[in-house]
Amino acid sequence: MKKLAFILILLNLTVESFAQDVPVHFNQTAIYDFIDELANDKIIEINTVVKPYSRVFILEQLLIAKNKQEELTRRQKKELDFYLKIYALHQNISYNPYSESARINLFNDTSHFNTGINPFGLFYKDSLFTFSLKPVWGIRYYSNANGNMRHTWGGAEAFGTIGKGWAIYASLRDNYQTEVFAKSSYFTQQEGGNYKINVGGREGGDYSEMRGGITYAWRWGSIGLVKDHVQWGNNYNGASIFSGRTPSFGMIKLHLSPAKWLDFNYYHGWLVSEVLDSSRSYFTTNGDWRGVYRDKYIAANMYTFKPFKNFYFSIGNSIIYSDVNPQIAYLIPFLFYKSVDHTINHAVDNQNSQMFGDFSFRMIKHLHLYGTIFIDEFSVTRIGVEEEHNFIGQKYGARLSNWPLKNTYLTFEYTQTNPVVYKHRVPSTTFESNKFNLGHYLRDNSVEYYASIGVKPLRGLKIDLAYLLAKHGNEYQYTDGGDAVLYPVMESTSWSNESYTLTMSYEFISESYLYFQYSFSDIQGFDLDGNTAQYYLDLYTPPLLQGKTQTLTFGFNFGF
Repeated sequence: MKKLAFILILLNLTVESFAQDVPVHFNQTAIYDFIDELANDKIIEINTVVKPYSRVFILEQLLIAKNKQEELTRRQKKELDFYLKIYALHQNISYNPYSESARINLFNDTSHFNTGINPFGLFYKDSLFTFSLKPVWGIRYYSNANGNMRHTWGGAEAFGTIGKGWAIYASLRDNYQTEVFAKSSYFTQQEGGNYKINVGGREGGDYSEMRGGITYAWRWGSIGLVKDHVQWGNNYNGASIFSGRTPSFGMIKLHLSPAKWLDFNYYHGWLVSEVLDSSRSYFTTNGDWRGVYRDKYIAANMYTFKPFKNFYFSIGNSIIYSDVNPQIAYLIPFLFYKSVDHTINHAVDNQNSQMFGDFSFRMIKHLHLYGTIFIDEFSVTRIGVEEEHNFIGQKYGARLSNWPLKNTYLTFEYTQTNPVVYKHRVPSTTFESNKFNLGHYLRDNSVEYYASIGVKPLRGLKIDLAYLLAKHGNEYQYTDGGDAVLYPVMESTSWSNESYTLTMSYEFISESYLYFQYSFSDIQGFDLDGNTAQYYLDLYTPPLLQGKTQTLTFGFNFGF
């Protein structure tokens, strides 16, 4: 009865909710998969090129789906009720929606405070202020014939909203891995970290990741000062514009949606170059060396247009610049930055600029077609010239959801990136932060084929079988633009990964998962350019995953 009453309350509330912008990290794949599935089934209509989404945005999509529940499968209805309860704290109501249903509420004397299991944490809500605090803890254990690895993480995350516009949020996670899985050179999709290696003599590495920010939102936009991850580009196995794998960095973010056919995103970020500035580095009076990095920044924008229902195409550009103070021209969100660069750096070496485009097509029910192009450098004179190429990366893919069988999906994705894409001659203007590439995890001169088939038989349970074939070619140095256009695309192979992976995950309570994975993989290096096969294996792959292996991974986490 309580569950029924809760759903009826939601249905009688207006869709218009508070406009706060509290992001939901895109690594929370369960809710992102569900939102994507609803879009593929044409239950909702969303722009999926820029992530993360805000909590209010997700709630609005769930409420739209609630009004179309006759079009949902039985499993989707249960998923919807589950997530509506989780995101109910953002409804335009003055009382705590969890107070009536909590089994272990320590604040029974008030309707504003709550402690509960699902969602797990401490919550407060009144007519002005909303607050959430959740503990975070998780463990993943990897085992194969090469050895074992344990990854543990713990911390907390919190957010608060004030009135109808202001929001603050913070997330802290301390990580420990007995073997480092995400060095900047590795071809893995794990989140990058700035590791402290062998602290206190113990094996592996530790890293801490602190995210957070303050934002202000209104009906058709938001602005924020945040330290976080961003992901740009439609994908199901690694974005090609901004992957979100780098350690988080500080930025000013702007999002505008003034019309149904237009969506605009921008950020200006303070990157970490890890390139020493010899003119500012010095020895202290005690004889200690004080290293100082060169300043490094990024400005990026993305225009998304919707000419037809369920069809979006996006264009944008970015620039990495360094060795100067933040430039006011790059703080103007709507500009084409390469042209600006030609003015600011007239007659000297330019900064590092990029362009990109993306499309998302969901006009056929159950089918999502998408593609991304990343342009590092382009000249029309190279088109049709066999021995020359432009510096571009491409991704194309499709996902078929809930057809011909309900609660199933089928995915295929192809990615190819030409030589020296994402690279630059000047170390302080590379497409990196903390030496982690901002773009696709395989970087330049690479190709990837990805396919998966999955089923969601129960609420919260996902079973996925995936095939991956990834190859990386010669490791070219971008020393001169004239020579770089002649580098052959995937002429030889320095590294390859062929994997079959079965993954099962179950979200048993909010943002808390049981996880199991079995992977049969063949990851090899090859003798090339005077380097041995083992050299490339060590450069691109953690020791535990090298060679032909059958890896068993299992674990659980709560609070995400």
